[in-house]
Amino acid sequence: MKELKKTSWRSPSNIALVKYWGKHGKQLPGNPSISFTLDKCYSETSFAISEKDAKDKDIQLKFYFDKKENLAFRIKILSFFEDIAKDFTFLSKYALSIHSTNSFPHSSGIASSASAMSALALCLCDMEAKLKPAGTKTDEDKFLKKASYYARIGSGSASRSVYPIASLWGETTGVKASSDEYAIPFEDNVHKTFKKYQNSILIASSAEKKVSSRVGHTLMKTNPFAKARYKQANDNIADMISALKTGDIEKFGIITETEAMTLHALMMCSSPNFILMNPSTLAMINKIKTFREMTKLPVYFTLDAGPNIHLLYPENIKSKVIPFIQSELSEHCEDGRIIWDQIGKGPTAIK
Repeated sequence: MKELKKTSWRSPSNIALVKYWGKHGKQLPGNPSISFTLDKCYSETSFAISEKDAKDKDIQLKFYFDKKENLAFRIKILSFFEDIAKDFTFLSKYALSIHSTNSFPHSSGIASSASAMSALALCLCDMEAKLKPAGTKTDEDKFLKKASYYARIGSGSASRSVYPIASLWGETTGVKASSDEYAIPFEDNVHKTFKKYQNSILIASSAEKKVSSRVGHTLMKTNPFAKARYKQANDNIADMISALKTGDIEKFGIITETEAMTLHALMMCSSPNFILMNPSTLAMINKIKTFREMTKLPVYFTLDAGPNIHLLYPENIKSKVIPFIQSELSEHCEDGRIIWDQIGKGPTAIK
């Protein structure tokens, strides 16, 4: 069938500084989270509509990942579309075709669902706008807020990927605009020190995780430390907001590492319990701590729900940190693989 309309978006992943782990209701967070938007780690998604073969109310969808039909992803996206079809009525009126690709390994502990679902949500909102009468104006703030809302339904962390530099998701004391239903931009509250921060991603393993984040979130419902964790996260959010505003790198680093270790401790305390770090992860953490103690350089790590390390440091010490990464840490990376990333400027429409 001939394409009637098409839209394409590139949307980045993000790295949570204060982690979201555990949810309730319809993809609502157990605690607020705050993240840096990435630059080199992104998904590119194209969404096209054409005439349907049959005039029914079923959603007709083809999904391609890396140019190949992917039935497993199709099932996930189809379920997502069925959930939101009442809000996007065009989903059942046309035949849908989606092509998606990542610049990094999916399901390995870099937030691929964040980039993929945010890119898809942006495509949906853009397609809706394209189908409106000619001359209809789109309010950018409302557009991004809506994209964040629907990205969240697909993947909680995806809500934070629609904004540049930094995002806050979850109702937070002292932040009036904050909400559990969508993320808000936080760039204006971030000190210039952090706006060019470097994020070297050390790939301890690119293999798909044995336990998905979705399962991990569900296990928080019976985790004996859940209540204490949610209190800790709310306390850490307040302290992290202060650190980001004032440019307090040491406070930022302490909270970031505590949050990473707490996330993985929660996994080990769930029932059933599981471990996503591997020996290479631990070896690199130990070397990072030793390097920081010896050099007094503000180099800190965090992890998402996987074994790969995000090494965070200011741009002005890049020339001192890269040799350390290459000489001491690369040997623990799978095939020496490192993604040299940095804080990014958010999603872009692909022309």
